[in-house]
Amino acid sequence: MKKHKKAKIENKRRKFKQFTLDERIKIEIRYRDGWSLRQIADGLGNGKTAGSVCREIGGKPRRGIGKYQAHIAQEKALAGRTGKKQFRLKNDLVRSYTVEKLKLGWSPEQIGLRLPLDHKGEAISYEAIYQFIYAQIRREGNGMVKPGCEDLRQYLSRRHKRRQKKGFRKAQRLERNGKLPSIEDRPKEADERKEVGHFEDDTIVSRQTVVRLKSVNERASGVVFLGKMSGGTSEESTRVVCERLSSFPPSFRKTLTRDRGTENMGWADIEKALSLNVYFAHSYCSYERGSNENLNGLVRRFFPKKTDFAKVSDDEIRRVEYLLNTRPRKRFGGKTPLEVLLEKTGVAISY
Repeated sequence: MKKHKKAKIENKRRKFKQFTLDERIKIEIRYRDGWSLRQIADGLGNGKTAGSVCREIGGKPRRGIGKYQAHIAQEKALAGRTGKKQFRLKNDLVRSYTVEKLKLGWSPEQIGLRLPLDHKGEAISYEAIYQFIYAQIRREGNGMVKPGCEDLRQYLSRRHKRRQKKGFRKAQRLERNGKLPSIEDRPKEADERKEVGHFEDDTIVSRQTVVRLKSVNERASGVVFLGKMSGGTSEESTRVVCERLSSFPPSFRKTLTRDRGTENMGWADIEKALSLNVYFAHSYCSYERGSNENLNGLVRRFFPKKTDFAKVSDDEIRRVEYLLNTRPRKRFGGKTPLEVLLEKTGVAISY
């Protein structure tokens, strides 16, 4: 009888162990890939059950991007805890180090990589730094700075007022009109960044106007081309890409990789005009065009959000292009993209 009572007391003392961010990421990926709830639970271990996984994903939502998102689930879980100081970082040393490096222009990922080298035994994830930054603002980034806090969003490269939640955009079903050339079929030389001639492009939009910017970059040399689009049509996108790359020697025009936006559906005309092959990245995989995504962040430093591109002159766009092409690059040992392009191809671009 006493043993039975003791077992009951021990059961009452058991505490539910919440999912960690790493476990939530595994749930998101595996559920999307078709794993059953029991398979996911068995893969997580740590006593996790199919029932707990089911509760975590809110029953059995339809599989797909945006149906269960690990980072959003983590934010909601942390926000639901009471009586605890959230996102304060682990100690004063880490906190002061993080703030100092943010103000020097370091990204949260760079801070997370460098901290253990500068302070042995200390570590912080870039996700914790992002949460720390946005926890300083009321109403999830839409309100005022909390008393005794500091607005550190201005030191982030993108300067987003609030965390960007992925997967809310409706998936575009452009392939109904025919299969698009996939990045999976792109030559391996494009991944290696050793030969010149492999380009990426994207469209930078503004809420203030229908006028847009087209950004194009060459992967091996890092050379940048910018052009103004009068609208978001595929004809305008094709026109700008062809104009900016037509002066590039044909022997160094090999591939162009782009996303699946409607403005990029004139790819066949680009192939014909420039004699190169166009490939499309997978949906929601912007990292497959990482160089171009990074370029867009740099362009935003000159043309921040809410910039009216209709009021930006072509001369100003060329000036920004020149500044980007004459920046020393770490991966080139301090050389600029224009210098690297000249070394590799003998092609000189003048302004």
